[in-house]
Amino acid sequence: MENGRIIKVAGPLIVAEGMSGADMYDVVHVGHNKLIGEIIEMRDGNASIQVYEETAGIGPGEEVVSTGEPLSVELGPGIIGQIYDGIQRPLEELVERYGANITRGVYVPSLDREKKWTFIPSVEVGASVIGGDIIGTVQETSVVLHKIMVPNGMSGTVAEIRGGDFTITETVCVLHTLQGKKELSLMQKWPVRVQRPYQNKLAPNEPMITGQRTIDTFFPIAKGGTAAVPGPFGSGKTIVQHQLAKWSDVDIVIYVGCGERGNEMTDVLREFPELKDPRTGESLMQRTVLIANTSDMPVAAREASVYTGITIAEYFRDMGYAVALIADSTSRWAEALREMSGRLEEMPGEEGYPAYLTSRLAQFYERAGRVTCCGTEGRYGELSAIGAVSPPGGDISEPVSQATLRIVKVFWGLDASLAYARHFPAINWLNSYSLYEDRLGQWYTDNLGPEFQQQRGEAMVLLQQENELNEIVRLVGIDALSPKDRLTMEVARILREDFLQQNAFTESDSYTSLGKQKGLLGLILHYHHIALKAIENGADMEALFSISARERIGRAKSVPEDEYETVYAAIREEMENEIEEILAAVSTGGDWA
Repeated sequence: MENGRIIKVAGPLIVAEGMSGADMYDVVHVGHNKLIGEIIEMRDGNASIQVYEETAGIGPGEEVVSTGEPLSVELGPGIIGQIYDGIQRPLEELVERYGANITRGVYVPSLDREKKWTFIPSVEVGASVIGGDIIGTVQETSVVLHKIMVPNGMSGTVAEIRGGDFTITETVCVLHTLQGKKELSLMQKWPVRVQRPYQNKLAPNEPMITGQRTIDTFFPIAKGGTAAVPGPFGSGKTIVQHQLAKWSDVDIVIYVGCGERGNEMTDVLREFPELKDPRTGESLMQRTVLIANTSDMPVAAREASVYTGITIAEYFRDMGYAVALIADSTSRWAEALREMSGRLEEMPGEEGYPAYLTSRLAQFYERAGRVTCCGTEGRYGELSAIGAVSPPGGDISEPVSQATLRIVKVFWGLDASLAYARHFPAINWLNSYSLYEDRLGQWYTDNLGPEFQQQRGEAMVLLQQENELNEIVRLVGIDALSPKDRLTMEVARILREDFLQQNAFTESDSYTSLGKQKGLLGLILHYHHIALKAIENGADMEALFSISARERIGRAKSVPEDEYETVYAAIREEMENEIEEILAAVSTGGDWA
Protein backbone atom coordinates (compact mmCIF):
# COMPACT_ATOMS: atom_id res chain seq x y z
CA MET A 1 0.00 0.00 0.00
CA GLU A 2 1.08 3.58 -0.76
CA ASN A 3 0.20 6.33 1.72
CA GLY A 4 0.02 9.99 0.78
CA ARG A 5 -1.35 13.28 2.09
CA ILE A 6 -4.00 15.56 0.63
CA ILE A 7 -2.64 18.90 -0.57
CA LYS A 8 -5.67 20.16 -2.51
CA VAL A 9 -9.44 19.63 -2.52
CA ALA A 10 -11.49 20.89 -5.49
CA GLY A 11 -14.97 19.37 -5.33
CA PRO A 12 -14.78 15.74 -6.46
CA LEU A 13 -11.07 16.15 -7.33
CA ILE A 14 -8.43 15.50 -4.65
CA VAL A 15 -4.69 16.02 -5.16
CA ALA A 16 -2.38 13.99 -2.88
CA GLU A 17 1.40 14.08 -2.55
CA GLY A 18 3.73 11.18 -1.75
CA MET A 19 1.96 8.76 -4.12
CA SER A 20 4.91 7.88 -6.37
CA GLY A 21 4.48 4.15 -5.67
CA ALA A 22 0.86 4.11 -6.87
CA ASP A 23 -0.29 3.49 -10.45
CA MET A 24 -2.82 5.14 -12.73
CA TYR A 25 -6.40 4.04 -12.08
CA ASP A 26 -5.56 2.54 -8.69
CA VAL A 27 -8.40 2.68 -6.18
CA VAL A 28 -7.60 4.75 -3.08
CA HIS A 29 -9.25 5.47 0.27
CA VAL A 30 -9.40 9.18 1.01
CA GLY A 31 -9.44 10.78 4.47
CA HIS A 32 -10.56 9.41 7.80
CA ASN A 33 -13.94 8.45 6.23
CA LYS A 34 -12.11 6.24 3.70
CA LEU A 35 -13.99 7.66 0.71
CA ILE A 36 -13.50 5.63 -2.45
CA GLY A 37 -11.56 7.33 -5.24
CA GLU A 38 -9.55 6.50 -8.36
CA ILE A 39 -6.26 7.98 -9.54
CA ILE A 40 -6.76 9.66 -12.93
CA GLU A 41 -3.46 11.55 -13.26
CA MET A 42 0.08 11.15 -11.91
CA ARG A 43 2.57 14.03 -11.95
CA ASP A 44 5.88 14.10 -10.04
CA GLY A 45 4.61 11.86 -7.25
CA ASN A 46 1.37 13.85 -6.92
CA ALA A 47 -1.81 11.92 -7.70
CA SER A 48 -5.01 13.56 -8.95
CA ILE A 49 -7.90 11.48 -7.62
CA GLN A 50 -11.56 11.56 -8.64
CA VAL A 51 -13.63 10.71 -5.57
CA TYR A 52 -16.86 8.77 -6.03
CA GLU A 53 -18.45 10.14 -2.84
CA GLU A 54 -19.22 13.58 -1.44
CA THR A 55 -15.97 15.30 -0.37
CA ALA A 56 -17.47 17.91 1.98
CA GLY A 57 -15.40 18.17 5.17
CA ILE A 58 -12.26 16.65 3.66
CA GLY A 59 -9.20 18.91 4.00
CA PRO A 60 -5.45 19.09 3.32
CA GLY A 61 -3.24 16.89 5.47
CA GLU A 62 -5.60 13.93 5.64
CA GLU A 63 -4.26 10.53 4.64
CA VAL A 64 -4.76 8.85 1.27
CA VAL A 65 -4.14 5.10 1.08
CA SER A 66 -3.75 3.25 -2.22
CA THR A 67 -5.15 -0.28 -2.42
CA GLY A 68 -2.72 -1.12 -5.22
CA GLU A 69 -5.60 -2.46 -7.35
CA PRO A 70 -7.61 -0.92 -10.19
CA LEU A 71 -11.34 -0.31 -9.88
CA SER A 72 -12.83 -3.79 -10.41
CA VAL A 73 -16.18 -5.51 -10.28
CA GLU A 74 -17.05 -8.81 -8.65
CA LEU A 75 -18.49 -11.26 -11.16
CA GLY A 76 -20.38 -14.33 -10.05
CA PRO A 77 -23.82 -15.67 -9.04
CA GLY A 78 -25.98 -13.04 -7.35
CA ILE A 79 -25.60 -10.22 -9.88
CA ILE A 80 -28.94 -10.71 -11.67
CA GLY A 81 -31.84 -8.82 -10.11
CA GLN A 82 -29.55 -6.51 -8.16
CA ILE A 83 -29.53 -2.72 -8.11
CA TYR A 84 -26.02 -1.31 -7.71
CA ASP A 85 -24.56 2.16 -7.48
CA GLY A 86 -21.78 3.23 -9.85
CA ILE A 87 -19.04 1.38 -7.96
CA GLN A 88 -21.06 -1.84 -7.59
CA ARG A 89 -22.26 -1.40 -4.04
CA PRO A 90 -25.65 -3.15 -3.60
CA LEU A 91 -28.07 -0.36 -2.72
CA GLU A 92 -30.71 -2.59 -1.12
CA GLU A 93 -28.09 -4.02 1.24
CA LEU A 94 -26.82 -0.52 2.06
CA VAL A 95 -30.34 0.67 2.87
CA GLU A 96 -30.96 -2.33 5.13
CA ARG A 97 -27.74 -1.70 7.07
CA TYR A 98 -27.53 2.10 7.13
CA GLY A 99 -31.00 3.41 6.28
CA ALA A 100 -32.12 5.56 3.37
CA ASN A 101 -29.40 8.18 3.97
CA ILE A 102 -26.29 6.18 3.18
CA THR A 103 -23.22 7.15 5.16
CA ARG A 104 -20.07 8.10 3.26
CA GLY A 105 -17.21 5.64 3.17
CA VAL A 106 -19.30 2.55 3.89
CA TYR A 107 -18.38 -0.69 2.16
CA VAL A 108 -20.60 -3.68 1.49
CA PRO A 109 -19.44 -6.62 -0.68
CA SER A 110 -20.99 -6.52 -4.14
CA LEU A 111 -22.00 -10.18 -3.93
CA ASP A 112 -23.51 -11.96 -0.93
CA ARG A 113 -20.79 -13.93 0.87
CA GLU A 114 -23.23 -16.00 2.95
CA LYS A 115 -25.68 -17.30 0.36
CA LYS A 116 -25.04 -20.81 -0.94
CA TRP A 117 -25.45 -21.69 -4.61
CA THR A 118 -25.89 -25.17 -6.09
CA PHE A 119 -22.91 -25.80 -8.35
CA ILE A 120 -23.18 -28.54 -11.01
CA PRO A 121 -19.78 -29.45 -12.56
CA SER A 122 -19.56 -29.85 -16.32
CA VAL A 123 -15.94 -31.07 -16.55
CA GLU A 124 -14.19 -34.07 -15.00
CA VAL A 125 -10.87 -34.54 -13.23
CA GLY A 126 -8.05 -34.71 -15.78
CA ALA A 127 -9.73 -32.43 -18.31
CA SER A 128 -7.56 -29.72 -19.89
CA VAL A 129 -9.13 -26.27 -19.71
CA ILE A 130 -8.20 -22.75 -20.81
CA GLY A 131 -9.48 -19.29 -19.95
CA GLY A 132 -13.16 -18.97 -20.83
CA ASP A 133 -13.96 -22.70 -20.61
CA ILE A 134 -17.08 -23.51 -18.61
CA ILE A 135 -16.36 -25.77 -15.62
CA GLY A 136 -19.91 -25.85 -14.25
CA THR A 137 -23.22 -24.05 -13.88
CA VAL A 138 -25.37 -22.40 -11.21
CA GLN A 139 -29.11 -21.78 -11.70
CA GLU A 140 -29.02 -18.11 -10.67
CA THR A 141 -32.65 -17.24 -11.45
CA SER A 142 -35.47 -19.18 -13.05
CA VAL A 143 -34.42 -17.87 -16.48
CA VAL A 144 -30.63 -17.35 -16.18
CA LEU A 145 -28.20 -20.26 -16.01
CA HIS A 146 -24.97 -18.78 -14.66
CA LYS A 147 -21.97 -20.42 -16.30
CA ILE A 148 -18.83 -20.60 -14.15
CA MET A 149 -15.82 -19.98 -16.38
CA VAL A 150 -12.07 -20.42 -15.98
CA PRO A 151 -10.67 -16.89 -15.45
CA ASN A 152 -9.10 -15.34 -18.54
CA GLY A 153 -5.37 -15.93 -18.83
CA MET A 154 -5.44 -19.17 -16.84
CA SER A 155 -5.09 -22.71 -18.18
CA GLY A 156 -4.29 -26.12 -16.82
CA THR A 157 -5.61 -29.56 -15.93
CA VAL A 158 -8.52 -30.14 -13.56
CA ALA A 159 -7.04 -31.74 -10.44
CA GLU A 160 -10.15 -31.60 -8.32
CA ILE A 161 -13.77 -30.53 -8.85
CA ARG A 162 -16.85 -31.10 -6.77
CA GLY A 163 -20.54 -30.28 -6.96
CA GLY A 164 -22.90 -29.23 -4.22
CA ASP A 165 -23.85 -26.06 -2.34
CA PHE A 166 -21.13 -23.41 -2.01
CA THR A 167 -20.75 -19.75 -1.20
CA ILE A 168 -19.13 -17.64 -3.91
CA THR A 169 -15.76 -17.63 -2.12
CA GLU A 170 -15.45 -21.38 -1.45
CA THR A 171 -13.24 -23.49 -3.71
CA VAL A 172 -15.15 -25.59 -6.24
CA CYS A 173 -12.27 -26.53 -8.55
CA VAL A 174 -8.48 -26.93 -8.34
CA LEU A 175 -6.33 -26.59 -11.47
CA HIS A 176 -2.81 -27.81 -12.06
CA THR A 177 -1.13 -24.96 -13.94
CA LEU A 178 2.44 -24.14 -14.91
CA GLN A 179 2.50 -21.76 -11.94
CA GLY A 180 1.31 -24.44 -9.53
CA LYS A 181 -2.10 -25.24 -8.08
CA LYS A 182 -4.85 -22.63 -8.57
CA GLU A 183 -8.10 -22.71 -6.62
CA LEU A 184 -11.22 -21.54 -8.42
CA SER A 185 -14.37 -20.27 -6.71
CA LEU A 186 -17.73 -19.17 -8.15
CA MET A 187 -16.54 -15.56 -8.23
CA GLN A 188 -13.89 -13.71 -10.22
CA LYS A 189 -12.86 -10.05 -10.46
CA TRP A 190 -12.19 -7.88 -13.50
CA PRO A 191 -10.94 -4.26 -13.82
CA VAL A 192 -13.70 -2.12 -15.33
CA ARG A 193 -11.50 -0.08 -17.67
CA VAL A 194 -10.04 -3.15 -19.36
CA GLN A 195 -12.02 -4.78 -22.16
CA ARG A 196 -12.64 -8.49 -21.55
CA PRO A 197 -10.92 -10.60 -24.24
CA TYR A 198 -12.55 -12.65 -26.98
CA GLN A 199 -11.31 -14.79 -29.86
CA ASN A 200 -12.83 -12.97 -32.85
CA LYS A 201 -15.22 -10.10 -33.47
CA LEU A 202 -17.85 -11.01 -36.06
CA ALA A 203 -20.20 -9.01 -38.23
CA PRO A 204 -23.71 -8.80 -36.68
CA ASN A 205 -26.22 -10.78 -38.75
CA GLU A 206 -29.43 -10.93 -36.69
CA PRO A 207 -31.73 -8.11 -35.57
CA MET A 208 -32.48 -7.42 -31.93
CA ILE A 209 -36.27 -7.65 -31.90
CA THR A 210 -37.67 -4.93 -29.64
CA GLY A 211 -41.41 -5.14 -30.32
CA GLN A 212 -41.37 -1.44 -31.30
CA ARG A 213 -42.68 -1.16 -34.85
CA THR A 214 -40.74 1.96 -35.83
CA ILE A 215 -37.48 0.34 -34.75
CA ASP A 216 -37.94 -3.25 -35.92
CA THR A 217 -39.46 -2.42 -39.31
CA PHE A 218 -37.69 0.77 -40.37
CA PHE A 219 -34.58 1.34 -38.23
CA PRO A 220 -33.43 -2.03 -36.85
CA ILE A 221 -30.48 -2.59 -34.57
CA ALA A 222 -28.46 -5.79 -34.84
CA LYS A 223 -27.61 -8.01 -31.90
CA GLY A 224 -24.12 -6.83 -31.10
CA GLY A 225 -24.85 -3.41 -32.58
CA THR A 226 -24.68 0.16 -31.31
CA ALA A 227 -27.40 2.80 -31.28
CA ALA A 228 -27.95 6.33 -30.04
CA VAL A 229 -31.24 7.90 -28.95
CA PRO A 230 -30.72 11.67 -29.00
CA GLY A 231 -33.51 14.08 -28.21
CA PRO A 232 -34.42 17.18 -26.23
CA PHE A 233 -35.93 17.19 -22.76
CA GLY A 234 -39.39 15.61 -22.70
CA SER A 235 -39.10 13.83 -26.06
CA GLY A 236 -39.30 10.34 -24.55
CA LYS A 237 -35.70 9.05 -24.48
CA THR A 238 -36.18 7.31 -21.15
CA ILE A 239 -39.51 5.76 -22.18
CA VAL A 240 -37.94 4.41 -25.39
CA GLN A 241 -35.10 2.91 -23.37
CA HIS A 242 -37.53 1.42 -20.85
CA GLN A 243 -39.38 -0.24 -23.74
CA LEU A 244 -36.13 -1.65 -25.10
CA ALA A 245 -35.18 -2.97 -21.68
CA LYS A 246 -38.59 -4.57 -21.22
CA TRP A 247 -39.18 -6.21 -24.57
CA SER A 248 -35.89 -6.78 -26.43
CA ASP A 249 -35.28 -10.45 -27.27
CA VAL A 250 -32.00 -10.63 -25.40
CA ASP A 251 -31.02 -12.93 -22.54
CA ILE A 252 -29.69 -10.27 -20.16
CA VAL A 253 -30.40 -6.53 -19.77
CA ILE A 254 -27.99 -4.16 -18.01
CA TYR A 255 -29.72 -0.82 -17.39
CA VAL A 256 -27.42 2.04 -16.36
CA GLY A 257 -29.05 5.22 -15.02
CA CYS A 258 -26.15 7.60 -15.56
CA GLY A 259 -26.85 10.97 -13.97
CA GLU A 260 -30.56 10.97 -14.73
CA ARG A 261 -33.32 11.98 -12.32
CA GLY A 262 -34.05 9.66 -9.42
CA ASN A 263 -37.75 9.34 -10.24
CA GLU A 264 -36.86 7.65 -13.55
CA MET A 265 -34.90 4.93 -11.76
CA THR A 266 -37.78 4.64 -9.29
CA ASP A 267 -40.14 3.97 -12.21
CA VAL A 268 -37.85 1.16 -13.38
CA LEU A 269 -37.69 -0.34 -9.89
CA ARG A 270 -41.46 -0.30 -9.55
CA GLU A 271 -42.30 -1.56 -13.05
CA PHE A 272 -39.76 -4.27 -13.80
CA PRO A 273 -40.61 -6.69 -10.96
CA GLU A 274 -44.28 -6.55 -12.00
CA LEU A 275 -43.79 -6.87 -15.76
CA LYS A 276 -43.66 -10.29 -17.39
CA ASP A 277 -41.09 -11.17 -20.01
CA PRO A 278 -43.08 -12.13 -23.18
CA ARG A 279 -40.58 -14.93 -23.89
CA THR A 280 -40.44 -16.60 -20.47
CA GLY A 281 -43.52 -15.38 -18.59
CA GLU A 282 -41.29 -14.54 -15.61
CA SER A 283 -40.57 -11.16 -14.02
CA LEU A 284 -38.21 -8.97 -16.04
CA MET A 285 -35.99 -8.61 -12.98
CA GLN A 286 -35.12 -12.30 -13.43
CA ARG A 287 -32.80 -11.23 -16.29
CA THR A 288 -31.98 -7.61 -15.42
CA VAL A 289 -29.23 -5.76 -13.58
CA LEU A 290 -29.80 -2.11 -12.63
CA ILE A 291 -27.02 0.39 -11.97
CA ALA A 292 -28.36 3.58 -10.41
CA ASN A 293 -26.33 6.74 -10.53
CA THR A 294 -28.78 9.62 -10.27
CA SER A 295 -28.26 13.34 -10.83
CA ASP A 296 -27.87 14.11 -7.11
CA MET A 297 -24.97 11.66 -6.70
CA PRO A 298 -21.33 12.83 -7.11
CA VAL A 299 -20.55 13.47 -10.79
CA ALA A 300 -17.34 11.40 -10.79
CA ALA A 301 -19.33 8.22 -10.16
CA ARG A 302 -21.06 8.61 -13.54
CA GLU A 303 -17.93 7.42 -15.31
CA ALA A 304 -17.62 4.44 -12.98
CA SER A 305 -21.27 3.47 -13.52
CA VAL A 306 -20.83 3.29 -17.30
CA TYR A 307 -17.69 1.14 -17.06
CA THR A 308 -19.21 -1.06 -14.34
CA GLY A 309 -22.24 -1.69 -16.57
CA ILE A 310 -20.26 -2.57 -19.69
CA THR A 311 -17.95 -4.92 -17.75
CA ILE A 312 -20.87 -6.85 -16.24
CA ALA A 313 -22.41 -6.99 -19.73
CA GLU A 314 -19.18 -8.42 -21.20
CA TYR A 315 -19.11 -11.07 -18.48
CA PHE A 316 -22.53 -12.41 -19.45
CA ARG A 317 -21.66 -12.07 -23.14
CA ASP A 318 -18.68 -14.37 -22.48
CA MET A 319 -21.13 -17.04 -21.31
CA GLY A 320 -22.64 -17.04 -24.80
CA TYR A 321 -25.63 -14.84 -24.03
CA ALA A 322 -27.14 -11.96 -25.98
CA VAL A 323 -26.85 -8.91 -23.73
CA ALA A 324 -28.26 -5.39 -24.08
CA LEU A 325 -26.57 -2.52 -22.26
CA ILE A 326 -28.79 0.55 -22.01
CA ALA A 327 -27.16 3.77 -20.77
CA ASP A 328 -29.30 6.77 -19.83
CA SER A 329 -27.59 9.07 -20.61
CA THR A 330 -24.08 9.40 -21.97
CA SER A 331 -24.47 13.20 -22.01
CA ARG A 332 -24.41 13.21 -18.21
CA TRP A 333 -21.23 11.15 -18.30
CA ALA A 334 -19.71 13.64 -20.76
CA GLU A 335 -20.66 16.50 -18.41
CA ALA A 336 -18.80 14.72 -15.62
CA LEU A 337 -15.76 14.37 -17.90
CA ARG A 338 -15.98 18.09 -18.64
CA GLU A 339 -16.10 18.98 -14.96
CA MET A 340 -13.16 16.75 -14.04
CA SER A 341 -11.16 18.01 -17.03
CA GLY A 342 -11.78 21.59 -15.92
CA ARG A 343 -10.65 20.86 -12.38
CA LEU A 344 -7.51 19.20 -13.78
CA GLU A 345 -6.91 22.45 -15.72
CA GLU A 346 -6.61 20.61 -19.02
CA MET A 347 -6.85 22.46 -22.32
CA PRO A 348 -10.57 22.41 -23.20
CA GLY A 349 -11.98 21.31 -26.52
CA GLU A 350 -15.23 22.37 -28.14
CA GLU A 351 -17.78 23.85 -25.69
CA GLY A 352 -15.45 23.07 -22.79
CA TYR A 353 -15.54 19.30 -23.24
CA PRO A 354 -12.15 17.55 -23.02
CA ALA A 355 -10.28 16.94 -26.25
CA TYR A 356 -10.44 13.18 -25.58
CA LEU A 357 -14.28 13.09 -25.43
CA THR A 358 -14.66 11.24 -28.75
CA SER A 359 -12.03 8.62 -27.88
CA ARG A 360 -13.67 7.93 -24.50
CA LEU A 361 -17.06 7.44 -26.14
CA ALA A 362 -15.47 5.23 -28.82
CA GLN A 363 -13.76 3.09 -26.16
CA PHE A 364 -17.17 2.52 -24.58
CA TYR A 365 -19.12 1.68 -27.74
CA GLU A 366 -16.38 -0.48 -29.27
CA ARG A 367 -16.83 -2.92 -26.38
CA ALA A 368 -20.14 -3.88 -28.00
CA GLY A 369 -20.22 -6.51 -30.73
CA ARG A 370 -20.87 -10.09 -31.73
CA VAL A 371 -17.89 -12.21 -30.77
CA THR A 372 -16.52 -15.71 -30.61
CA CYS A 373 -16.03 -16.14 -26.86
CA CYS A 374 -12.82 -17.36 -25.27
CA GLY A 375 -12.58 -21.07 -24.57
CA THR A 376 -12.46 -24.28 -26.56
CA GLU A 377 -16.24 -24.47 -27.02
CA GLY A 378 -16.35 -21.73 -29.68
CA ARG A 379 -19.67 -20.26 -28.43
CA TYR A 380 -20.94 -16.91 -29.66
CA GLY A 381 -22.05 -13.95 -27.58
CA GLU A 382 -23.59 -10.59 -28.45
CA LEU A 383 -23.40 -7.29 -26.59
CA SER A 384 -25.57 -4.44 -27.89
CA ALA A 385 -24.94 -0.91 -26.56
CA ILE A 386 -27.72 1.68 -26.67
CA GLY A 387 -27.00 5.14 -25.31
CA ALA A 388 -29.35 8.06 -24.81
CA VAL A 389 -27.97 11.50 -25.57
CA SER A 390 -29.48 14.65 -24.05
CA PRO A 391 -28.29 17.61 -26.15
CA PRO A 392 -29.07 21.00 -24.57
CA GLY A 393 -32.12 22.44 -26.32
CA GLY A 394 -32.30 19.40 -28.59
CA ASP A 395 -29.40 20.71 -30.70
CA ILE A 396 -27.65 17.60 -32.02
CA SER A 397 -24.85 19.71 -33.51
CA GLU A 398 -23.30 19.88 -30.03
CA PRO A 399 -20.10 17.84 -29.39
CA VAL A 400 -21.52 14.82 -27.49
CA SER A 401 -24.21 14.12 -30.11
CA GLN A 402 -21.81 14.55 -33.02
CA ALA A 403 -19.12 12.38 -31.42
CA THR A 404 -21.70 9.67 -30.72
CA LEU A 405 -23.15 9.74 -34.24
CA ARG A 406 -19.69 9.23 -35.72
CA ILE A 407 -19.38 6.02 -33.69
CA VAL A 408 -22.78 4.29 -33.60
CA LYS A 409 -24.54 2.61 -36.52
CA VAL A 410 -28.17 3.41 -35.63
CA PHE A 411 -29.67 6.85 -35.04
CA TRP A 412 -33.16 7.09 -33.57
CA GLY A 413 -33.71 10.86 -33.66
CA LEU A 414 -36.42 11.94 -31.24
CA ASP A 415 -38.57 14.93 -32.18
CA ALA A 416 -40.05 17.23 -29.52
CA SER A 417 -42.95 18.22 -31.81
CA LEU A 418 -43.96 14.55 -32.16
CA ALA A 419 -43.67 14.05 -28.39
CA TYR A 420 -45.87 17.09 -27.70
CA ALA A 421 -48.40 15.71 -30.19
CA ARG A 422 -48.49 12.53 -28.04
CA HIS A 423 -46.91 10.47 -30.81
CA PHE A 424 -44.96 7.66 -29.13
CA PRO A 425 -42.28 6.68 -29.85
CA ALA A 426 -41.35 10.18 -31.04
CA ILE A 427 -38.74 8.84 -33.48
CA ASN A 428 -38.61 11.10 -36.52
CA TRP A 429 -38.84 8.76 -39.53
CA LEU A 430 -37.32 11.37 -41.87
CA ASN A 431 -34.14 11.96 -39.84
CA SER A 432 -33.45 8.53 -38.34
CA TYR A 433 -31.40 5.81 -40.00
CA SER A 434 -29.93 2.34 -39.50
CA LEU A 435 -26.69 1.25 -41.17
CA TYR A 436 -27.58 -2.38 -40.39
CA GLU A 437 -30.47 -2.54 -42.90
CA ASP A 438 -28.45 -4.07 -45.73
CA ARG A 439 -26.60 -6.48 -43.45
CA LEU A 440 -29.85 -7.70 -41.90
CA GLY A 441 -31.73 -7.88 -45.19
CA GLN A 442 -31.00 -11.58 -45.68
CA TRP A 443 -32.31 -12.41 -42.19
CA TYR A 444 -35.55 -10.54 -42.85
CA THR A 445 -35.92 -12.26 -46.23
CA ASP A 446 -35.35 -15.71 -44.73
CA ASN A 447 -37.71 -15.19 -41.80
CA LEU A 448 -40.42 -12.87 -43.16
CA GLY A 449 -40.17 -13.35 -46.91
CA PRO A 450 -38.84 -11.05 -49.65
CA GLU A 451 -42.06 -9.02 -49.70
CA PHE A 452 -41.33 -7.53 -46.26
CA GLN A 453 -38.29 -5.63 -47.55
CA GLN A 454 -40.37 -4.31 -50.46
CA GLN A 455 -43.17 -3.23 -48.13
CA ARG A 456 -40.72 -1.42 -45.85
CA GLY A 457 -39.27 0.49 -48.80
CA GLU A 458 -42.71 1.35 -50.16
CA ALA A 459 -43.88 2.66 -46.78
CA MET A 460 -40.80 4.89 -46.42
CA VAL A 461 -41.41 6.34 -49.90
CA LEU A 462 -45.01 7.18 -48.94
CA LEU A 463 -43.87 8.93 -45.74
CA GLN A 464 -41.29 10.94 -47.68
CA GLN A 465 -43.85 11.86 -50.36
CA GLU A 466 -46.23 13.04 -47.63
CA ASN A 467 -43.54 15.38 -46.32
CA GLU A 468 -43.13 16.90 -49.81
CA LEU A 469 -46.90 17.18 -50.35
CA ASN A 470 -47.31 18.91 -47.00
CA GLU A 471 -45.31 21.83 -48.39
CA ILE A 472 -47.83 22.19 -51.24
CA VAL A 473 -50.77 21.87 -48.83
CA ARG A 474 -49.38 24.67 -46.66
CA LEU A 475 -49.15 26.96 -49.69
CA VAL A 476 -52.34 26.26 -51.65
CA GLY A 477 -54.48 23.92 -49.52
CA ILE A 478 -55.30 20.23 -49.78
CA ASP A 479 -57.98 20.74 -52.43
CA ALA A 480 -55.25 21.55 -54.96
CA LEU A 481 -53.94 17.97 -54.78
CA SER A 482 -54.90 15.29 -57.27
CA PRO A 483 -56.89 12.26 -56.04
CA LYS A 484 -53.74 10.11 -56.17
CA ASP A 485 -51.84 12.60 -54.02
CA ARG A 486 -54.78 12.82 -51.61
CA LEU A 487 -54.63 9.03 -51.31
CA THR A 488 -50.87 9.21 -50.64
CA MET A 489 -51.54 11.72 -47.84
CA GLU A 490 -54.27 9.51 -46.35
CA VAL A 491 -52.20 6.29 -46.44
CA ALA A 492 -49.19 8.10 -44.96
CA ARG A 493 -51.48 9.34 -42.16
CA ILE A 494 -52.58 5.74 -41.54
CA LEU A 495 -48.93 4.68 -41.41
CA ARG A 496 -48.11 7.42 -38.91
CA GLU A 497 -51.09 7.00 -36.63
CA ASP A 498 -51.81 3.30 -36.89
CA PHE A 499 -48.38 1.79 -37.49
CA LEU A 500 -45.61 4.08 -36.26
CA GLN A 501 -47.51 5.24 -33.19
CA GLN A 502 -47.61 2.81 -30.26
CA ASN A 503 -49.18 2.87 -26.81
CA ALA A 504 -46.60 1.84 -24.20
CA PHE A 505 -49.30 1.55 -21.53
CA THR A 506 -51.58 -0.89 -23.37
CA GLU A 507 -50.66 -4.55 -23.12
CA SER A 508 -51.75 -5.44 -26.66
CA ASP A 509 -49.89 -2.50 -28.25
CA SER A 510 -46.80 -2.13 -26.04
CA TYR A 511 -45.13 -5.07 -27.77
CA THR A 512 -45.71 -6.18 -31.38
CA SER A 513 -44.19 -9.35 -32.78
CA LEU A 514 -42.47 -9.23 -36.17
CA GLY A 515 -45.24 -11.34 -37.72
CA LYS A 516 -47.89 -8.91 -36.55
CA GLN A 517 -45.79 -5.95 -37.73
CA LYS A 518 -45.55 -7.49 -41.20
CA GLY A 519 -49.30 -8.24 -41.21
CA LEU A 520 -50.29 -4.71 -40.17
CA LEU A 521 -47.95 -3.06 -42.65
CA GLY A 522 -49.18 -5.36 -45.42
CA LEU A 523 -52.81 -4.52 -44.56
CA ILE A 524 -52.18 -0.77 -44.82
CA LEU A 525 -50.28 -1.06 -48.10
CA HIS A 526 -52.92 -3.40 -49.56
CA TYR A 527 -55.49 -0.69 -48.89
CA HIS A 528 -53.23 1.74 -50.77
CA HIS A 529 -52.88 -0.60 -53.77
CA ILE A 530 -56.56 -1.40 -54.28
CA ALA A 531 -57.72 2.16 -53.51
CA LEU A 532 -55.24 3.48 -56.08
CA LYS A 533 -56.66 1.12 -58.72
CA ALA A 534 -60.18 2.16 -57.75
CA ILE A 535 -59.32 5.86 -58.20
CA GLU A 536 -57.84 5.10 -61.63
CA ASN A 537 -61.17 3.45 -62.52
CA GLY A 538 -63.17 6.49 -61.50
CA ALA A 539 -64.06 5.77 -57.85
CA ASP A 540 -64.63 8.73 -55.55
CA MET A 541 -61.83 9.17 -53.07
CA GLU A 542 -64.12 10.34 -50.26
CA ALA A 543 -66.05 7.10 -50.56
CA LEU A 544 -62.81 5.14 -50.43
CA PHE A 545 -61.68 7.02 -47.31
CA SER A 546 -64.95 6.40 -45.47
CA ILE A 547 -65.30 2.62 -45.81
CA SER A 548 -65.86 0.81 -42.49
CA ALA A 549 -62.79 -1.41 -43.04
CA ARG A 550 -60.69 1.78 -42.87
CA GLU A 551 -61.76 2.24 -39.23
CA ARG A 552 -60.97 -1.39 -38.50
CA ILE A 553 -57.43 -0.85 -39.81
CA GLY A 554 -57.10 1.94 -37.25
CA ARG A 555 -57.95 -0.49 -34.45
CA ALA A 556 -55.96 -3.42 -35.89
CA LYS A 557 -52.80 -2.69 -33.89
CA SER A 558 -54.67 -3.44 -30.65
CA VAL A 559 -55.64 -6.96 -31.73
CA PRO A 560 -54.07 -9.60 -29.40
CA GLU A 561 -51.08 -11.54 -30.76
CA ASP A 562 -52.95 -14.86 -30.89
CA GLU A 563 -55.82 -13.40 -32.96
CA TYR A 564 -54.21 -11.01 -35.42
CA GLU A 565 -53.91 -13.41 -38.39
CA THR A 566 -57.65 -14.19 -38.38
CA VAL A 567 -58.70 -10.59 -37.77
CA TYR A 568 -56.36 -9.14 -40.40
CA ALA A 569 -57.61 -11.63 -43.01
CA ALA A 570 -61.20 -10.61 -42.21
CA ILE A 571 -60.36 -6.89 -42.50
CA ARG A 572 -58.61 -7.49 -45.84
CA GLU A 573 -61.65 -9.37 -47.20
CA GLU A 574 -64.08 -6.71 -45.95
CA MET A 575 -61.93 -3.94 -47.46
CA GLU A 576 -61.83 -5.65 -50.86
CA ASN A 577 -65.61 -6.24 -50.84
CA GLU A 578 -66.43 -2.64 -49.92
CA ILE A 579 -64.16 -1.19 -52.63
CA GLU A 580 -65.62 -3.63 -55.17
CA GLU A 581 -69.10 -2.30 -54.28
CA ILE A 582 -67.89 1.27 -54.84
CA LEU A 583 -66.47 0.31 -58.24
CA ALA A 584 -69.64 -1.58 -59.16
CA ALA A 585 -71.71 1.52 -58.38
CA VAL A 586 -69.43 3.61 -60.59
CA SER A 587 -69.65 1.21 -63.55
CA THR A 588 -73.48 1.11 -63.37
CA GLY A 589 -73.81 4.84 -62.77
CA GLY A 590 -75.29 4.17 -59.33
CA ASP A 591 -75.02 6.25 -56.19
CA TRP A 592 -71.55 5.21 -54.95
CA ALA A 593 -71.69 7.70 -52.10
